[in-house]
Amino acid sequence: MKTTKRIAIIGATSSIAEHCARIWAQQGSVELILVGRDQKKLEVVNADLLVRAPNTKTEMVVTDFIDPTTIQKMVNDLFAVGPIDIALIAHGTLPEQQDCQNDLALNYNTLEINGISPVLYAEAFAQHIAKLNQGSIAIIGSVAGDRGRKSNYVYGAAKGLVTRYTQGLQHRFAGTSVSVTLIKPGPTNTPMTAGIKGSEKFASAEEVAKTITSGIESKKATIYAPAKWQIIMMVIRHLPSLIFNKMNI
Repeated sequence: MKTTKRIAIIGATSSIAEHCARIWAQQGSVELILVGRDQKKLEVVNADLLVRAPNTKTEMVVTDFIDPTTIQKMVNDLFAVGPIDIALIAHGTLPEQQDCQNDLALNYNTLEINGISPVLYAEAFAQHIAKLNQGSIAIIGSVAGDRGRKSNYVYGAAKGLVTRYTQGLQHRFAGTSVSVTLIKPGPTNTPMTAGIKGSEKFASAEEVAKTITSGIESKKATIYAPAKWQIIMMVIRHLPSLIFNKMNI
């Protein structure tokens, strides 16, 4: 009988993903597959996990996040070893909106790494998980994907793509033993948001990770982290344009 839970974390060097890994490592018999683009950063995360939970089995995979052929092969290789119980897709970037407006190459890259890449990874995992009819796919989107706002509409558009895609994936797997979770963090105090004014008041990555891991365990369809953002974004989504367009957000 299988007792070790295999968890693949795409973008394992992100602060939120790293804190999720710490929680899972301390929960018992798990194998953590840490996937990233930077070998040195992965090694730092891996070493930290082994200090915190010496009995945890870990594997590091350095790969490309954009090329479809590479993504497909990497996921195929993971399942060739055995089933993946949880796939957490957590990678992304957060450039300045003004920079995206002025640089079409950056605009393109922002849409690609925050929108297209997570979708490709999720679809690659879904191919295998559908055959097994078991497992969980969790994709980190953002509250920014709930409504386009002038402060971050390029990033928000990418996360809007993730939202619509995940909803479709949930519809596809409805009535099966496969769970699909859309994660929508609000502003979180991480290295990615360090340059944003007031970031010290944002939710901590540890707090957000606790909400995420417990939500995945409960097979929630959508996780707002912290939970208050579900109410905040519901209000923002339903504001009439006449009012919304006067707001500086």
